[in-house]
Amino acid sequence: MQTFFSLRALADPDMAETEKILRACVHCGFCTATCPTYLLTGDELDGPRGRIYLIKDMFEKERPADAQTARHIDRCLSCLSCMTTCPSGVHFMHLVDHARAHIEKTYARPFAERAMRAALAFALPRPSLARPLFRLAAALRPFARALPRRFSAPLALAPSRLEPASDVDVPQVFAAQGERIMRVALLNGCVQTVLDASINAATIRLLNRYGVEVVVAKGAGCCGALPHHLGKVDDSRRYARANIEAWSREIETGGLDRIVVNASGCGTSVKDYGHMFRNDPKLAEKAAHISSIARDVTELLHEIGFAPSGAATRLRVAYHSACSLQHGQKISKEPVALLRAAGFDVCEVPEGHICCGSAGTYNVLQPELADELRSRKAANIESVAPDAVAAGNIGCIVQIRSGTPIPVLHTVELLDWASGGPKPPAVGQKS
Repeated sequence: MQTFFSLRALADPDMAETEKILRACVHCGFCTATCPTYLLTGDELDGPRGRIYLIKDMFEKERPADAQTARHIDRCLSCLSCMTTCPSGVHFMHLVDHARAHIEKTYARPFAERAMRAALAFALPRPSLARPLFRLAAALRPFARALPRRFSAPLALAPSRLEPASDVDVPQVFAAQGERIMRVALLNGCVQTVLDASINAATIRLLNRYGVEVVVAKGAGCCGALPHHLGKVDDSRRYARANIEAWSREIETGGLDRIVVNASGCGTSVKDYGHMFRNDPKLAEKAAHISSIARDVTELLHEIGFAPSGAATRLRVAYHSACSLQHGQKISKEPVALLRAAGFDVCEVPEGHICCGSAGTYNVLQPELADELRSRKAANIESVAPDAVAAGNIGCIVQIRSGTPIPVLHTVELLDWASGGPKPPAVGQKS
């Protein structure tokens, strides 16, 4: 793609990278075939190629974002399916991230929309605020039908019951069972600790059982992905910086072999810290190292040679491949192989490359499109008649749970059960 950026604009490293990404695009349109929003609307501007034209025009003309550009960039899920499809290697993730930051700085949104985005960015990364917020949403759910869709969407997604805060989510060290083969830090995350406290507990039990010492580092928390996808880059960098410093202190004092993440949306973000701070002389080296040792939990289990010792179960499991895992981190085979090694009958979900509609805060901010994608995903899952669904991202788990009665669990909960851990209550009587 030919570009016409001014020399003044190209003096900015972020703009220079954006121009490089734009130049890689050859207008082929292969990306439209796998873009969920284009699939639903048929609007060229709701596909990657159309969004690229909008971004190019905005940055070349060095102008503030307008309503049309904001609308179609907002409707992008950041599922990154286009990056898997693209034959030219266009790095759409960094491109749309830059566009979102520019929109956030230059576009005046309507007050209600602005307030909703600010509230999500402020509350969700803070469990002490997110917990009462979810409880309030659950209490207001009976009144959802009387509210505009933009306000009723969060109420529908809020769980009816929240578990108490887990003891595993405070800074501490969990010793390995038997000989220690590895020492890792677990990103215990933010909103996941509120929505499903069992995931971190299962992860720690599972890793400890296989000789991995797990550290929950003091000062680590939200990965920064939630505000980052809302264009609030200063907030996202602050969260990322806190994690980098917390894990770097742990590396210096006790040593760390890996950073383990069990929410794939967060994992994609942590693996991008090196890029995020590439121009920061104080943090560039630390950030690059953190990214280099970051692993999804299924990557780590594959690396250490997961071999379940418990009784195998023939439970039929549909594996949902989260976009941030299959497209963002290029991990698709490992989780399926682990589940099969554990004795589960794993079945493929039709249209497995299409997003479920969760995408961070997307199902709150774009509820109509998100609902269509959830219904499509639920129908595809139900078509293979599984006993349970396994997924590696809390957003997907919550989204799919709201669309089907089939139990939806994190992959590690099933692997923990199969290797001697407790049976997940959601599985019911099936074994």
